Amino acid sequence: MAAGRERDLERLLTFIDAVVAIAITLLVLPLAEAGSEIQGRTVSELLRDHVDDLFGFFLSFAVIARLWLTQHTIVSSLIRQNDAVIRLLFWWCLTIVFLPFPTTLVTATANDGLAKLLYIGTMAVSSGLLALLGRVINRDRTLRDRDDGPDTTITIAVTATFVLALVISLVFPVTSYWPLLLLVLTDPVVSRLQRRAGSRTRT
Repeated sequence: MAAGRERDLERLLTFIDAVVAIAITLLVLPLAEAGSEIQGRTVSELLRDHVDDLFGFFLSFAVIARLWLTQHTIVSSLIRQNDAVIRLLFWWCLTIVFLPFPTTLVTATANDGLAKLLYIGTMAVSSGLLALLGRVINRDRTLRDRDDGPDTTITIAVTATFVLALVISLVFPVTSYWPLLLLVLTDPVVSRLQRRAGSRTRT
């Protein structure tokens, strides 16, 4: 935690964390309702009938966890807030709170284009807001307790990957939501490019 962090900022970040925790908990509600359908059926049958619900839950859980970890890293050096930081954090918080709704649509529809736009688009906007937040913190040294600001390279790459996944999913509906698995490649690809860039700089 950043040393000397203002009390108002600390309260704001605590509030954001609580909202994220509630949003990530809400994702399981459709599964809790599905559990009530067990009467007269086997567990395997129930799981098979709700495989899309399970996929949506685990995917959205992983995405929200990833977004929160990114947000946590970006604000780790933050010691005070300004209007831009407050606005971006609240807009980001809105995307997290909204995400359970398109998640429900995804599990209730089959390759609906608008559901994909709301679902993947919300995640792309959420990641983009974090990139903007990192830029704001980078540009104002008085907001941080250290000289180096947050590295937004991976956040920008994740945002671009979300957009790419959305385009692929809409242009090729048969791919459904599988293009989101491209996110698995984002970290290793960016890390490798950064290492190569660093080695060129040293030579």
